[in-house]
Amino acid sequence: MNIRQILQGKTINTIYSVTSDSTVYEALETMASKNIGAVLVIDGGRLSGIFSERDYARKGILQGRASKDTLIRDVMTSSLITISSQHRLEDAMVIMSDKHIRHLPVVDEDRLIGIISINDVVSAIIRDQKAHIDSLENYISGSPY
Repeated sequence: MNIRQILQGKTINTIYSVTSDSTVYEALETMASKNIGAVLVIDGGRLSGIFSERDYARKGILQGRASKDTLIRDVMTSSLITISSQHRLEDAMVIMSDKHIRHLPVVDEDRLIGIISINDVVSAIIRDQKAHIDSLENYISGSPY
Protein backbone atom coordinates (compact mmCIF):
# COMPACT_ATOMS: atom_id res chain seq x y z
CA MET A 1 0.00 0.00 0.00
CA ASN A 2 1.31 3.47 -0.83
CA ILE A 3 0.65 6.93 0.54
CA ARG A 4 -1.63 7.87 -2.36
CA GLN A 5 -3.91 4.96 -1.42
CA ILE A 6 -4.01 6.17 2.17
CA LEU A 7 -5.04 9.65 1.03
CA GLN A 8 -7.72 8.17 -1.25
CA GLY A 9 -9.02 6.06 1.62
CA LYS A 10 -9.47 9.01 3.98
CA THR A 11 -13.07 10.03 4.43
CA ILE A 12 -12.00 13.67 4.59
CA ASN A 13 -8.86 14.77 2.78
CA THR A 14 -9.18 18.47 3.47
CA ILE A 15 -6.00 20.40 4.16
CA TYR A 16 -6.48 22.76 7.08
CA SER A 17 -4.00 25.58 7.26
CA VAL A 18 -3.09 28.93 8.73
CA THR A 19 -0.53 31.53 7.73
CA SER A 20 2.60 32.35 9.67
CA ASP A 21 0.94 35.70 10.56
CA SER A 22 -1.96 33.92 12.29
CA THR A 23 -2.01 33.83 16.06
CA VAL A 24 -1.59 30.62 17.99
CA TYR A 25 -5.11 31.15 19.29
CA GLU A 26 -6.52 31.20 15.73
CA ALA A 27 -4.67 28.00 14.89
CA LEU A 28 -5.92 26.33 18.07
CA GLU A 29 -9.48 27.36 17.22
CA THR A 30 -9.15 25.69 13.81
CA MET A 31 -7.63 22.58 15.33
CA ALA A 32 -10.36 22.34 17.96
CA SER A 33 -13.25 22.92 15.55
CA LYS A 34 -11.90 20.35 13.06
CA ASN A 35 -10.78 17.90 15.76
CA ILE A 36 -7.24 17.70 14.38
CA GLY A 37 -3.84 17.73 16.05
CA ALA A 38 -1.96 19.93 13.60
CA VAL A 39 -2.40 22.54 10.88
CA LEU A 40 -0.11 23.27 7.99
CA VAL A 41 1.37 26.74 7.67
CA ILE A 42 0.96 28.04 4.14
CA ASP A 43 2.22 31.44 3.03
CA GLY A 44 1.64 32.67 -0.51
CA GLY A 45 0.59 29.22 -1.65
CA ARG A 46 3.85 27.71 -0.35
CA LEU A 47 4.14 25.22 2.52
CA SER A 48 6.33 26.90 5.11
CA GLY A 49 5.73 24.86 8.25
CA ILE A 50 3.45 22.90 10.51
CA PHE A 51 1.95 23.78 13.88
CA SER A 52 0.97 20.95 16.19
CA GLU A 53 -0.29 20.39 19.70
CA ARG A 54 3.29 19.50 20.60
CA ASP A 55 4.54 22.88 19.31
CA TYR A 56 1.91 24.61 21.42
CA ALA A 57 2.90 22.71 24.54
CA ARG A 58 6.64 23.03 24.16
CA LYS A 59 7.06 26.42 22.51
CA GLY A 60 3.95 28.12 23.80
CA ILE A 61 2.73 27.03 27.19
CA LEU A 62 6.08 25.99 28.66
CA GLN A 63 7.69 29.25 27.55
CA GLY A 64 4.85 31.31 29.02
CA ARG A 65 3.63 32.71 25.70
CA ALA A 66 0.07 33.98 25.43
CA SER A 67 -1.77 32.25 22.58
CA LYS A 68 -3.62 35.43 21.53
CA ASP A 69 -0.39 37.43 21.28
CA THR A 70 1.96 34.83 19.80
CA LEU A 71 2.30 34.44 16.05
CA ILE A 72 2.52 31.01 14.47
CA ARG A 73 5.88 31.90 12.89
CA ASP A 74 7.35 32.08 16.39
CA VAL A 75 6.32 28.56 17.44
CA MET A 76 5.78 26.51 14.26
CA THR A 77 8.08 23.77 13.07
CA SER A 78 9.69 25.07 9.90
CA SER A 79 12.14 22.25 9.26
CA LEU A 80 9.51 20.12 7.56
CA ILE A 81 9.71 16.43 6.95
CA THR A 82 7.53 15.38 4.03
CA ILE A 83 6.76 12.26 2.04
CA SER A 84 5.65 11.70 -1.55
CA SER A 85 2.49 9.86 -2.53
CA GLN A 86 4.54 7.13 -4.22
CA HIS A 87 6.21 6.06 -0.98
CA ARG A 88 5.02 2.93 0.77
CA LEU A 89 3.07 2.79 4.01
CA GLU A 90 6.12 1.26 5.68
CA ASP A 91 8.20 4.30 4.68
CA ALA A 92 5.76 6.60 6.48
CA MET A 93 5.87 4.36 9.55
CA VAL A 94 9.67 4.48 9.66
CA ILE A 95 9.81 8.27 9.19
CA MET A 96 7.16 8.95 11.82
CA SER A 97 8.76 6.58 14.30
CA ASP A 98 12.36 7.72 13.73
CA LYS A 99 11.52 11.43 13.79
CA HIS A 100 8.91 11.17 16.58
CA ILE A 101 6.26 12.97 14.56
CA ARG A 102 2.53 12.35 14.24
CA HIS A 103 1.74 14.29 11.06
CA LEU A 104 3.40 14.07 7.68
CA PRO A 105 2.66 16.43 4.77
CA VAL A 106 2.45 14.67 1.40
CA VAL A 107 4.25 16.58 -1.35
CA ASP A 108 4.62 15.59 -5.00
CA GLU A 109 6.88 17.66 -7.26
CA ASP A 110 6.87 20.60 -4.78
CA ARG A 111 3.05 20.54 -4.66
CA LEU A 112 1.20 19.84 -1.41
CA ILE A 113 -1.42 17.16 -2.00
CA GLY A 114 -2.40 16.19 1.54
CA ILE A 115 -1.35 15.28 5.03
CA ILE A 116 -1.37 11.94 6.82
CA SER A 117 -1.43 11.31 10.55
CA ILE A 118 -0.24 8.39 12.59
CA ASN A 119 -3.92 7.47 12.95
CA ASP A 120 -4.24 7.26 9.14
CA VAL A 121 -1.21 4.96 9.01
CA VAL A 122 -2.44 2.68 11.81
CA SER A 123 -5.96 2.53 10.30
CA ALA A 124 -4.50 1.58 6.90
CA ILE A 125 -2.43 -1.18 8.49
CA ILE A 126 -5.49 -2.55 10.30
CA ARG A 127 -7.58 -2.50 7.10
CA ASP A 128 -4.78 -4.18 5.15
CA GLN A 129 -4.32 -6.89 7.78
CA LYS A 130 -8.06 -7.52 7.99
CA ALA A 131 -8.26 -7.96 4.22
CA HIS A 132 -5.34 -10.37 4.35
CA ILE A 133 -6.92 -12.38 7.20
CA ASP A 134 -10.26 -12.52 5.35
CA SER A 135 -8.47 -13.75 2.24
CA LEU A 136 -6.66 -16.46 4.20
CA GLU A 137 -9.88 -17.55 5.93
CA ASN A 138 -11.65 -17.82 2.58
CA TYR A 139 -8.75 -19.80 1.15
CA ILE A 140 -8.76 -22.20 4.10
CA SER A 141 -12.53 -22.68 4.03
CA GLY A 142 -12.50 -23.24 0.27
CA SER A 143 -14.77 -20.29 -0.45
CA PRO A 144 -14.22 -18.66 -3.86
CA TYR A 145 -14.56 -15.20 -2.26
